[in-house]
Amino acid sequence: MDVNKKYFSNINSRERAIFEGGITMGALFHQFVGIPLNKESVPSIEKSIKESFELQPAIEEVDAKIDLKRLDSALSDFDYTSLSGDMLNIKIKTKVDNVIATIRIEFIEELNYPLMYVEEIKEL
Repeated sequence: MDVNKKYFSNINSRERAIFEGGITMGALFHQFVGIPLNKESVPSIEKSIKESFELQPAIEEVDAKIDLKRLDSALSDFDYTSLSGDMLNIKIKTKVDNVIATIRIEFIEELNYPLMYVEEIKEL
C-alpha cells in the first residue's frame, strides 16, 4: 500500500515535513517532560531522545540537548529534579521527498517560554 497516496495526497511535501516534525516534537515533549534526572543521567537521556525518535520514518536527525545551567538551578537537595520544558534544546530534521524541515524547541528568554517552532525549510 502506498501510504503517501492513500493518507497524505491532500498535502504537499513541505506541509508533510512540517507535520511530521510537529507531531514528533509534541510526542517527545509529552513523553520526556517530568522524568527524573540529574547531571549524570543527562547524556543517557539525550541519547535516548535522539535514538528513539530517529526510528520514525520521516525523521532524518534529532539533536537533543538538556540545558545544564537550568538543570543546576532546579536540582533539589536530593541532587535530582524533573525534566522541564525550559531545559530542552532540541532540533528535529524531517525529510519528505525533496523537503527538509527543521523543527525546534528552545527556551526563549524574552518570552520566558520553551517555544516550539519551524526553524528552517529547505528544498533540495
